Amino acid sequence: MLRLMDPTLAARTLTASTEIATAALAGDDPAAVLDLVVRSAAALAEADLGLVMAQADDGSVTIEAAHGGTVLGTSPLGLVLSSRSSAARVARSGVPIVVDDVTTDPRTAPFVPKELRQYGAFAAAPFGTRERSLGVLTVYRRRGRASFEPVTVDVLTAFAAQAGLVTVLSEGSAARQRVDLYEERERIARDLHDVIVQRLYGAGMQLDLLARKPTRKLARRDATRLADAVDQLDAAIADVRAVVRTLRDPNPGENHTDLAASVRAEVDIARELLGFDPILQLHGDLSAVSVSVADDARAALREALSNVVRHAGAGWLSVQVDITGGKLRLLVADDGSGIPDGVTKRGLRNLAERAERAGGTFELRSSPRGTTVVWQVPV
Repeated sequence: MLRLMDPTLAARTLTASTEIATAALAGDDPAAVLDLVVRSAAALAEADLGLVMAQADDGSVTIEAAHGGTVLGTSPLGLVLSSRSSAARVARSGVPIVVDDVTTDPRTAPFVPKELRQYGAFAAAPFGTRERSLGVLTVYRRRGRASFEPVTVDVLTAFAAQAGLVTVLSEGSAARQRVDLYEERERIARDLHDVIVQRLYGAGMQLDLLARKPTRKLARRDATRLADAVDQLDAAIADVRAVVRTLRDPNPGENHTDLAASVRAEVDIARELLGFDPILQLHGDLSAVSVSVADDARAALREALSNVVRHAGAGWLSVQVDITGGKLRLLVADDGSGIPDGVTKRGLRNLAERAERAGGTFELRSSPRGTTVVWQVPV
């Protein structure tokens, strides 16, 4: 049934949605965007309390943002609601709910935490999109206040859907920017390592050979200068290699050898871009992998996932990382359309070169039914 919305409320809803879209797509801090979402929802619904709850894998929901009066004098942030709560059911089903009193209605009463029992009227709307549920947006009024009118629930539902879509899009945009940044850093690191370091090394070798040439006796001062020049070149090579390691590590503050955490982070980025959950399997003690091998494996995974995101059009993706028989194996498989003709293979060649330098192997199988990348090196 079509309900007419007050023109003023419609204008306020549009203004709020526009403000949120501008903030989210401009790359504002995600926590600040959620605060803006929940503050706008509470204002539009004329609620005393607004909450954004994120959905967990076990079906429960956790309060991530809040606006309004404190709950029993404390912030509700971090409060976890049961998977059987009405908010969790809305997050799963995508169907909004409204009740006159959250503490007495049989649909909601059994699972209301004590921190929220001072409220009466309650409404909840799914937050996210049909393809990706982020959680639920809820509003509350204190006991004694009027219930939420149907048109208000309609506004809340539409607003939650719009804000959720913008949030999902902003996550995808941020993930794409991270992929672009990682690829640019990898390109710079590769050029530094493969070109600059090699030239510095070659120059150092020539100077060292010149200094050692038996047919030419250098004055002590010239010999000292030549030795100093070789030392400076060695130091420059060490500095460039340090820069390369930094460029190839997207999280410099973290343990460089924590390969498992790096793999999960890369797969999370792919999930945001692809819109579905890849299958991830980790086997073996990945913490035992050396820094250099972990750097190579991280770069190999990033390149393989980037190809899936950019070219495959896949609906299924599997990532396996394991250590067996003294070898680290990375396997990335998808059901996409394969690597199209005309796409540059430089990144794939780089994967092969990395594997060969480490004494390993690289295998690529691609067809219109999917692509499989197997990258393997000894540890």
